[in-house]
Amino acid sequence: MAMPALKTLRGLSVLIVHQPDEAGQMLMEHIKRIGCRAEAQWPIPKSIPDAFDALFLSIDHEHRSDLSRLAKTMDGIPPTIVAIVDYEDPSTLEMLFEVGALAAMERPIRPFGVLTNLLLARGLWIERIEDRKRLNKIQRKLSGMQRIQKAKSILMTIQSISEDDAYQSIRQQAMSKRVPMDEIATSIINANELLHSSQKGV
Repeated sequence: MAMPALKTLRGLSVLIVHQPDEAGQMLMEHIKRIGCRAEAQWPIPKSIPDAFDALFLSIDHEHRSDLSRLAKTMDGIPPTIVAIVDYEDPSTLEMLFEVGALAAMERPIRPFGVLTNLLLARGLWIERIEDRKRLNKIQRKLSGMQRIQKAKSILMTIQSISEDDAYQSIRQQAMSKRVPMDEIATSIINANELLHSSQKGV
């Protein structure tokens, strides 16, 4: 994992979900010194606004139901989450996984470790985003290949041509129109479906 540069944290929008006590205030001030924009909120919100890039989240057993409810609202990849815990036990670790925390800090909160944990969590978050992009790209490519294969089958059936000739036909149309082959394939599939629908209606 490549560690993100310190400068990438400047201007980061951070939400601190922590009791409004001395520790919460200290955390707020230190995050601002790092160069982030910070806001505090308590009690635990029902959802995390999209405007926030990162979240420092207090993990307490007495608020487990609120934490579980919050976790259920986080679709896809949630913001970068750093958990704040009292101690390590199976129940606490279970909550960390449930909310999708990428780093954790123990109480009492100390300034030392805030920057390190935020950097580590942010690095893991960026890696997740890049993995998601790569996966989406692979899925789009696979979907395009499947459409081309289907379009070839349609042309082979309708025009009584070989698979290679069907492929070359799609390729030539794509080149002449300067569009991707899967776009031509989609047009062939849609036209074929429209033709079948018209025939059924007759």
